[in-house]
Amino acid sequence: MASRTRDDILRFLQAQRCGVIATATLDGRPEAAFVEIAPTAQGEIVFETTSATRKFGNLRDNPRVAFVVGWEDEQTLQIDGIVDAPQGAELARLRDFYLSIFPEKASHPGWPGNHYFRVRPRWMRFSDYHMPRSVEEFHF
Repeated sequence: MASRTRDDILRFLQAQRCGVIATATLDGRPEAAFVEIAPTAQGEIVFETTSATRKFGNLRDNPRVAFVVGWEDEQTLQIDGIVDAPQGAELARLRDFYLSIFPEKASHPGWPGNHYFRVRPRWMRFSDYHMPRSVEEFHF
């Protein structure tokens, strides 16, 4: 199988609409959760959650996260990154982008305790489990 480029991997990520995020408390207790995602052309992952979730507290206290996306066709992308909670104009831009992917969520910005987050990738590993198996790593 031919090697994939960084652009190939970013296109794979952009095609995804859900994934599993792994967070941890400051003392290392793990938590994993399914989230709907809006990946940008730069490889950022935008998602929403409410302040009532465990991941919200973890994200607030510990910005290091991991994601897994894509499992159909035996292809997955693992991502390690840093999360932030954009504010002001950047929040408006990313929220609008998220809502362009999920227009059915137009009422969510008004929900009490709803927050938008962005993950900036630091490392990605694309795995294709078809034969012959291939694994490729990318650093950001």
